Amino acid sequence: MQDFINDALIIETLQRAKDPEKARVREIIEKSRELRGLSPDEVATLLQTEDQELVQEILSTARFIKREIYGNRLVLFAPLYISNYCSNNCLYCGFRIDNRELERRALTMEEIADEVRTLEREGHKRLLMLCGENQARSSLDYFIEAIETAYATTTEKGGEIRRINVEIAPQSVEDFRRLKAARIGTYVLFQETYHHATYREMHPSGPKADFLWRLTAQDRAMQGGIDDVGIGALFGLYDYKYEVLGLIFHAMHLDSTYGVGPHTISVPRLEPALNAPAAITPPHPVSDDEFRKLVAVIRLAVPYTGMILSTREPAALRSEIFDLGISQISAGSRTNPGGYRQGDSDAFRAAQFNLGDTRTLDEVIYDITTHGHIPSFCTACYRLGRVGEDFMDMAKPGLIQKFCRTNAILTFKEYLQDYASDKTKIAGEELIERLLKETRGKKTKQLLETRLKKIEEGEHDLYI
Repeated sequence: MQDFINDALIIETLQRAKDPEKARVREIIEKSRELRGLSPDEVATLLQTEDQELVQEILSTARFIKREIYGNRLVLFAPLYISNYCSNNCLYCGFRIDNRELERRALTMEEIADEVRTLEREGHKRLLMLCGENQARSSLDYFIEAIETAYATTTEKGGEIRRINVEIAPQSVEDFRRLKAARIGTYVLFQETYHHATYREMHPSGPKADFLWRLTAQDRAMQGGIDDVGIGALFGLYDYKYEVLGLIFHAMHLDSTYGVGPHTISVPRLEPALNAPAAITPPHPVSDDEFRKLVAVIRLAVPYTGMILSTREPAALRSEIFDLGISQISAGSRTNPGGYRQGDSDAFRAAQFNLGDTRTLDEVIYDITTHGHIPSFCTACYRLGRVGEDFMDMAKPGLIQKFCRTNAILTFKEYLQDYASDKTKIAGEELIERLLKETRGKKTKQLLETRLKKIEEGEHDLYI
């Protein structure tokens, strides 16, 4: 497949957009409110905007678009690392093959089941499953067996995993078909950096050194029948403005080729990792203000795409960034295999990277609830076939929210009923009561009231 990332074009686009006129910036901001997305030239203009008054207008518009498309819900998930054996030598990753001090582990199926039981008893319903790239210790057969194990593991109070998204190395079309058959949700893969020279420098050896094989992984996934794919860049490896445009060109490629843009865009920043020089000293560090801005610009550029924020970021900043366009968040995360069962949040010597937000799931839920967000564990769209093009047809005009809000409330009620601390339950019930009062449609309100009552009586997994 052809390389659709043109370094010279991206650099030229950014150069052309330098020192934009206020009127032009405001024209682009106003266009973004139509929820139709922006061109690379328009995105570059926003990225090159340094006038703080205009930057605040970009942030404000991102908040508006987030509410219009996704409302105030936040979908929660947990990453599940099953192996940290890896054949790559990425300079920013604790799993790199040259890290001789890393405690290597590949979980057995029973250990994976133990991890899943721990997560279920905290209230999780959605997982992102990950592992290092190593054919001997984390093959695709092993990974698929781990998926099957996680789905088959249940606990009391209706504890179960309802959807598993995956983030693993690029596969062939045929192997993506195998993942599709294993009932995965979204296939997620970060290009890490879209800048070719930086990519070569950061990946000196291993299969991941092949830029094009990685860049075209989402193409093969969609050719293999996977409806939804996620993309991302690791901010801090190269100029953040370049990386944002790389993401935009990637999204445009998928949309023009398959009629479906990326289901999610992830925006991780570099965090320290054991014996990972680029993570300890980022080549192009991104400040908090730049991070706020890049999240907001992506939200304006691709309003229909979900955005994911991990626990790399500290709690206070995460709470602020949620409003700028984030729709999915991880919570109570561990990045070392076996970390949930061990309850070891500081297992730096076995982890991929360090965590900025080490709060428990319940603590995160209490925080976002008291800030007016609706915690959601919804998996309805995957299970009802609202995926791929069908999902985008509803997401682009903002119609998906009519399902998301209702299902978020129902799954939140489940969490409050079965897992919440007393403090969180009080705050959550107050939020649900307020949301019921704000529900305008008579039929929707009646449906919510009926199903909330059923959940109180012990029913689970109710959705529309």
